Amino acid sequence: MNFTRWSARLPGTQRRIAARTGSGDSPAKPRDNSVRSPGAKSSVPAARGEFERHGEQHGDRTGEHPDGRPDGEPAGIPALEELSVRDVLGGLPALVALVYGPDHRVAYVNDAYTDAFGPREPGTAAAEGCPELVELGLMPLMDQVLRSGKPRTVKSRKVLAATSATSGTPGTPPHASAHGSVNGSPTVARDGSYTVTCTPVETSGSGGVLIFAADVTDHAEAAERLRASERRLRETAVALQRSLLPQELEQPDDLRVAATYQPGGTDAAVGGDWYDVITLGAGRTALVIGDVMGRGVRAAAVMGQLRTAVRAYARLDLPPHEVLQLLDGLAAEIDPSQIATCVYAVHDPNEGRLVYASAGHLPILVRAEDGTVARAADPTGPPLGTGGWIHTSGTIDLAPGSTAVLYTDGLVERRSEDIDEGVASLERALAGAKGSPQVVCDRLIRAMGVTAEHDDDVAVLVLQHPARTGHSAELFHNAALDLLGGIEAAPRARAFASGVLSSWRFPVELKDLGVLATSELVANSLQHGTPPMRLRLRRTDRRLIIEVTDGDDHLPLRRHAEPADEAGRGISIVATIASSWGSRRTPGGGKAVWCEFALPH
Repeated sequence: MNFTRWSARLPGTQRRIAARTGSGDSPAKPRDNSVRSPGAKSSVPAARGEFERHGEQHGDRTGEHPDGRPDGEPAGIPALEELSVRDVLGGLPALVALVYGPDHRVAYVNDAYTDAFGPREPGTAAAEGCPELVELGLMPLMDQVLRSGKPRTVKSRKVLAATSATSGTPGTPPHASAHGSVNGSPTVARDGSYTVTCTPVETSGSGGVLIFAADVTDHAEAAERLRASERRLRETAVALQRSLLPQELEQPDDLRVAATYQPGGTDAAVGGDWYDVITLGAGRTALVIGDVMGRGVRAAAVMGQLRTAVRAYARLDLPPHEVLQLLDGLAAEIDPSQIATCVYAVHDPNEGRLVYASAGHLPILVRAEDGTVARAADPTGPPLGTGGWIHTSGTIDLAPGSTAVLYTDGLVERRSEDIDEGVASLERALAGAKGSPQVVCDRLIRAMGVTAEHDDDVAVLVLQHPARTGHSAELFHNAALDLLGGIEAAPRARAFASGVLSSWRFPVELKDLGVLATSELVANSLQHGTPPMRLRLRRTDRRLIIEVTDGDDHLPLRRHAEPADEAGRGISIVATIASSWGSRRTPGGGKAVWCEFALPH
């Protein structure tokens, strides 16, 4: 833009002739409204053709009113020649400043600029006399505008009131607060935010920059209030999410377990990722991980209800697919608009495998002791809450020395790649991840590039089935006996239990209690069950487990026996002497009834 040739014209208005030949008018006298650069030999006119008319006679031009207005021009509007650039810029509500030269010396500031930051001495270098421009970060920007000749804009830059209060006189320190004045100059009473456009101009043959700053303080404050509200809402959701997750994971006898939850970054709303570890009794453990497909407090609340329901259903000791079937119906009742994925798995140390069912969730990964990684195959049903689907269970080996990983999509899903590629990357990371479950968690998080600014929640659950040797192996034993039925089954079971418990060097009192519990469980199975029957004894470093299985699927109930009753006291006796007891249906039909005794430390 050529500042010296720039006139303020109203669109669609015919420009009037400044001088007419033979009119007899006096030569136009320019106003002294030009912006003068220090050291310049002549002033820069603020607008071309700016002049004062002298000696015009009323009505001496065709098409003019007696007052000098052209035909059709409303009264009260000044002629274009009467509007200088200084008049136009001075009346703008936006802040305008003109600087020139490589030092960006001040040539002009309008009234709005003066009201905001105080007057600025012409010829003063902006770096010295305009601290607000320095704080806005405009000095490098103005250098760039001068070099490139192209305008540049920065949005919502903030200036502190203390900076704004600095006097425009170089070297003069401020001596007033932001609510008063500095050396007679007005100061602002609050911090301000501005969107600034710097445009290249030409003044007196020297390159300059026109600075146009719009006050967006109200918009910036409203945006900050909105951001603060969103931060408070996110903090509430994170606090709710963390409070609903297990504060301390249960540690089964036969597994080592660790978990990690990381909410998304500050710009990401909290989701509904969750995990849990539930001991089922008889050495069996349920592991669950899920993800509510939503954001914020509502998703966290739905997650909490699903997690509570999972723990309740797990106490029924149902197969994984039946647990998901119950969860599916509950999820639809809680909130039909909230869809959730979930995988529920059960580990039985006697079988060395995971039995699992999945509702639209990502596959379980298992790393063998030699480093090979296996991916759990189907069956996988649709997410919870969709209804109309019959879930089924599958199995995957978890031999001693193996590590299994359950995770949510935030760990592997990236916008730039297919999710199968993310799962493949996780497999490669797991193949080289060694150490304790917590170490494996941390390594997988780092390997997958999850940082504090990640755009999604991440939950990871790692379980290991350790390979025990030496003294540790001596604390874990199994013994089993097939029972053929008949009157000799109970005595045989008692003798077997007594010999095994003696070989395991249990105290006499604990051995006697174990033999009594074995006798009652076998007697109950002989009376109410059907072949095949099997007695299993198992010890861990913390408990003794006694379990009897048979072919009948009717689960026993503890009931109150009357004094005259000859039966019905077996389960009550077991419940009284054992730490805990329970029963469950076994795959393929039949049931298992078990009890546990805590070992002395």
